[in-house]
Amino acid sequence: MSLEQWTYPIGREEKSEKFSEELISNSISAIQALPGWLDVVIQNLDEHQLNTSYRPGGWTIIQVIHHLADSHMNAYIRLKLALTEDNPVIKPYDEKLWAELPDVKLVPVNVSITLLHALHIRWVQTLLSLEPSEWERSYYHPQSKETMTLWEMTAKYAWHSRHHMEQIRGLRDRMDW
Repeated sequence: MSLEQWTYPIGREEKSEKFSEELISNSISAIQALPGWLDVVIQNLDEHQLNTSYRPGGWTIIQVIHHLADSHMNAYIRLKLALTEDNPVIKPYDEKLWAELPDVKLVPVNVSITLLHALHIRWVQTLLSLEPSEWERSYYHPQSKETMTLWEMTAKYAWHSRHHMEQIRGLRDRMDW
């Protein structure tokens, strides 16, 4: 297996060209499922295993899980901003630096998984409550210089959920844990 396959086990993100009910339904299902997937994929892993990188030079399982919490909290806030402001400019953050902050090493992964369970309940409920016209609401990302609609964002974070869960699952399979 190549480094590219370890890094992108489900492939690189492919952006959808158009909104569809099926895209939204599948995306919401993946976002809703992530916390449960994580419960299963880290079940019975010990401290050494949790501190193993999913690929050479990559993050540890602990860093991946804390990253998911950080990233998805930001996504939820961006969703709320886009619903309450006209195309707000969001605040980017450096995910690599966040993954190196002390809390990532000091806080047990179950704290971030618990946070993801609660956050995803709120996030999914908000997504399920959107009116059809609200899916076109957007925010502006100054770092990438892109305007992102809520339907695009939802698809992006569904991919993000699957992407990181499969990195961990792939490591377990390769290590025969």
